Amino acid sequence: MSSEPAVQAPPRPLHVVSVSLGSSSRDHRVTLTLLGKEVTVERVGVEHLTAYRQRLLELDGRVDVIGIGGTNLTLSAGNRTYPIRDVVRLVQGIRTPIVDGSGLKSLLEKQLILEMMPREYGVDFRGKRVLLVSSVDRYGMAEAFTQAGAEVRFGDFMFALGLPFTLAGLTTIKVLAAILLPIFTRVPFTWLYPTGEKQEVITPKYGKAYAWAEVLAGDFHFIRHHMPDDLSGKIVLTNTLTAQDVEELRQRGVRLIVTLSPNLGGRSFGTNVVQAILVAISGRRPEDLTPQDYLDLMRRVGFKPRVEILNP
Repeated sequence: MSSEPAVQAPPRPLHVVSVSLGSSSRDHRVTLTLLGKEVTVERVGVEHLTAYRQRLLELDGRVDVIGIGGTNLTLSAGNRTYPIRDVVRLVQGIRTPIVDGSGLKSLLEKQLILEMMPREYGVDFRGKRVLLVSSVDRYGMAEAFTQAGAEVRFGDFMFALGLPFTLAGLTTIKVLAAILLPIFTRVPFTWLYPTGEKQEVITPKYGKAYAWAEVLAGDFHFIRHHMPDDLSGKIVLTNTLTAQDVEELRQRGVRLIVTLSPNLGGRSFGTNVVQAILVAISGRRPEDLTPQDYLDLMRRVGFKPRVEILNP
């Protein structure tokens, strides 16, 4: 009998897909090797809710983790969390693990703004004028900028509702969120957020708010939708940037871009994708992973925020 040791089979390739309520022109696919495992990562855009549900049904049981992109399962403010009715309906009955990146997003935003940017990149937000385009989906970011001593204006009414004014003060946001989130999470999602082909259109608007800000932060579709031609010297702190997005920002004079997720094959994916990757390589269910588990996994795979100077 042969005494040669058995050859261990390589780990099974993993596959994660982010289904995004957005334009298919932003689709991307990349294959990575992380912790000795091959992981294929895809972003797939769909134009409307019916197609979104159909794509989830097609993927169910065929991929390792599904990311929810272009929206969230819930919105939070303070200690209150509100499920988004349209999105909860979409994922009902899906057996494959589903993540929307929200918990990871809040964790990374605070670490990035309060620790990493000042310590590693010399960017201190104290006293900086920050326009956070939407706080209801970036409450952790709103808290972090406030704790950092930034002068923050919140653009929820402006960018989601088309009302020409910003808000100031985290206490104001908490009070308004308690009133508005139960309503926002029950109306059709497309009333509040640009989806599909609407994401391709830039209609310059709210020029005074953009000009006031030294830092533009939050959801990139909101930032892009009304951005002016001149953004000279500004910092953009966001996520989900394509190569085309970066070039548009470079041409407008943006000094620095910062994204929570790393540059993967020329693209900064959403945090739902990062969370989906981490869940897949962990081999565990999302509900079994703690915030510290996610931080440990990110350190082990070498995932760091993307910080890039576009115009010195």
